[in-house]
Amino acid sequence: MDFGKVDVELLNSIDFTLPPDPAFNKAILRGKPAKNPKIYIGCAKWGRTEWVGKIYPPKTKEKDFLQHYVQHYNSIELNATHYKVYGEAGIKKWVEKAGDKEFMFCPKMYQGITHRGSLKGKNFITNEFFRGIVAFGKNLGPTFIQVSETFSPKRKEELYDFLRSMPKDLRFFMEVRHPDWFRKDEMRNEFFAVLKELNMGAVITDTSGRRDCAHMYLTLPKAFIRYVGNSLHETDYTRIDDWVKRIKYWLDNGLQELYFFMHMHDEALSPELTVYLVDRLNKVCGLDLEKPTFIATATQKGLFE
Repeated sequence: MDFGKVDVELLNSIDFTLPPDPAFNKAILRGKPAKNPKIYIGCAKWGRTEWVGKIYPPKTKEKDFLQHYVQHYNSIELNATHYKVYGEAGIKKWVEKAGDKEFMFCPKMYQGITHRGSLKGKNFITNEFFRGIVAFGKNLGPTFIQVSETFSPKRKEELYDFLRSMPKDLRFFMEVRHPDWFRKDEMRNEFFAVLKELNMGAVITDTSGRRDCAHMYLTLPKAFIRYVGNSLHETDYTRIDDWVKRIKYWLDNGLQELYFFMHMHDEALSPELTVYLVDRLNKVCGLDLEKPTFIATATQKGLFE
């Protein structure tokens, strides 16, 4: 993900501290831990050739990447569905790769719906998108809706009408990127209030050059975090530490479900930072989450000691 990318020499000058929880969240998190919260950790893609010989066995063919991915993660932020509308048959083949594992596919809505022209008049292609993803069945996580960085609050009624038209039996998280959604308190609070009214979640995107997108609003007792690292720069680890503290606070106060998706400008290194994240979550939050297991264990061992 290149959104929010900055030159590496600027990273140490950025204040990566997460903002405090807004007062808005007090109506969402009720102050008591949820019973058996669900924690899902994943990446944006499974089709990374750089992971062959790292977490995929040597000589693994691309058609077999997913069956190995599910051995290391329990969810995927499925960007593939953003670029193509998949039919039922293709999606069922992915589900078969997950087997009996509790694995969540979180499809990103097709760009032909969200990024090309108006959101209005897209009933046919929207229905085709949903016709495909319902084939995930019990493996269908929340659908991730994103509008482009140029989609401003001047089009808010268009967006709100679109969100109101979404199927009520599916789960959704929404991401906006235009700075004007966050610049003024009135607009920001209105947007998140609409999501709360519609029982939809708010995507939190933590990327270096757009700190406003790490807004920390929870419109449900569920969180969907898109974390963008910087190729294992030292700040990646301190940022993860800050997130683990916040996640513990949320879990202690009633968070029911967490989706945390690891992104990198160099996706080859996402598994390494995922290991660090899971180790910290397990230690600080008393969890027992699985983490990627490296093929070259001797090479990787020293990274996290």
